[in-house]
Amino acid sequence: MAILRRLQNNPTISKFLFNHYPPYRGAGIYIEIMNLELCHVRVKMPLTWKNQNLVGTHFGGSLYSMVDPFYMMILMHHLGSKYIVWDKAAEINFLSPGRSTVHADIRVDLAEIEQIRELAENYEPVLRTYHLNIFDESGVRIAEVQKTLYIRRKKAKPFPQ
Repeated sequence: MAILRRLQNNPTISKFLFNHYPPYRGAGIYIEIMNLELCHVRVKMPLTWKNQNLVGTHFGGSLYSMVDPFYMMILMHHLGSKYIVWDKAAEINFLSPGRSTVHADIRVDLAEIEQIRELAENYEPVLRTYHLNIFDESGVRIAEVQKTLYIRRKKAKPFPQ
């Protein structure tokens, strides 16, 4: 487990693993930038036969999956193993058909992470909602995504007697 955690904390290895993860690779999803220290991930996906819907535009499930894990991953990286971070809710609104390569930037402010730490100090749950946009290669916003995450500091396990 310690080896896996060390590998996950290495941005080059994390990026490589995501880019070779079968569901991402199959959909053509590509991580362009993964800088967990700076809380930034940039992901893109070209339109191919693998991710087209019936009318020849980007399949909505692929659009959502390309941005799904990264808020949770950024928070877990910064908060560490003493915190629980779970996806609680998600919503995607499709604004325009995606007919070209699409991309999204996932960012979390470091001040926000410190605020979460302070709010979770007393082991109470903290809910955070993040918004992001998905753009086509012309800069047209084709979808907006809203994700709500549940964050809580783990309670210490009692010492066995």
